Amino acid sequence: MGYNTLALAHALIRRYVKPGAHCIDATAGRGRDTALLCACAGTEGKVWAFDIQPEAIEQTRALLAQNGQTAQVILDSHANMEHYVPPASIDCIVFNFGRLPGGDPNIVTTAQTSITAIEAGLRLLKPGGAMSLSLYYGGANGYEERDAILDYLRTLDDKKYAILVGDWVNRKHDPPIPIVIWKEATAN
Repeated sequence: MGYNTLALAHALIRRYVKPGAHCIDATAGRGRDTALLCACAGTEGKVWAFDIQPEAIEQTRALLAQNGQTAQVILDSHANMEHYVPPASIDCIVFNFGRLPGGDPNIVTTAQTSITAIEAGLRLLKPGGAMSLSLYYGGANGYEERDAILDYLRTLDDKKYAILVGDWVNRKHDPPIPIVIWKEATAN
């Protein structure tokens, strides 16, 4: 395993997503996280994947078809997840904030919709559920979204959520930040 943010997110998925789980890939991108969620949740589980870019939706659907997997792949903002999924029904949610690798560099996630999506995700998580956030920033994306998300996370009730933010202290050039949020098993 390479030591990077993606490897940590995938380790979390493998740990928390068991057969029959209900999961969300909030930023479908190329479909790799969606495919991993489907593999872990199995045919008994259910996966929803969201993206605002038709290219990402097409690539995700193609990868799932190639793998013989099924998910609800939805062309819509992650900020609207609650329109599709019942509250407190999700075991694991995965986010990759920033932009679609190799996609249009002018289409990036923004603080406003990302925080709205995290809030929605917290309402969708079951008690005991987990959320992975991979926060890509810097370069063309800038730092506004990173700073806003980190500030927002500091406001969450520590009796309802445990939050771990990683820092690659010896990596240069704005390495992505791995973040995990666990919803306490007794949380409302």
